[in-house]
Amino acid sequence: MADTTTSPKRDVAVLVGSLRRQSFNRKLALALAELVPPSLALEIVEIGDLPLFNQDVEDDASPAPWIAFRKRIQRADAVLFFTPEYNRSMSAALKNAIDVGSRPRGENAWRGKPGAVVSVSAGALGAFGAHHHVRQCLVALNVPTMAAPEMYVGKASDLLDETGRVTNDSTRELLTKFGRAFADWIESNLPRKAP
Repeated sequence: MADTTTSPKRDVAVLVGSLRRQSFNRKLALALAELVPPSLALEIVEIGDLPLFNQDVEDDASPAPWIAFRKRIQRADAVLFFTPEYNRSMSAALKNAIDVGSRPRGENAWRGKPGAVVSVSAGALGAFGAHHHVRQCLVALNVPTMAAPEMYVGKASDLLDETGRVTNDSTRELLTKFGRAFADWIESNLPRKAP
């Protein structure tokens, strides 16, 4: 378990795949930020305004939003993905952010950063299909992704009040357990610095 008294605070970039104002994914991300150990600082990195990735645009000159996004991801110690499920996969916005961060070739901003995936849906399956599509991308990007505990949150509307607070004790306990495990995962998987 991570020693929160001596460990440096770890910067965790949080990507929320749902752009909806009342997104369950965003609400759960904010709830988790309050339940993680004090060794972690979670910050949502906005992805809604990123231009669609296009190699021709990259070849001409990367747009400023792409450059700023890549720098933010490079600065992070770890990454956390919250995904809804659209048509059995992740949202276009989340896939675009993943693609933007992976370029230009040879400068993958995600490389080696410890990561985890949380999938959230109004339905019972907890966005299972999207969850695994995100994981598949992270393998290709060399993101060491926490295998357990897995976090699929179904029927999210039953777990949150109108302010976004988690009303279900077992869900709050599960989020707390997940946060502790992720803190340990980060410490165990941070890239090693050369001596």
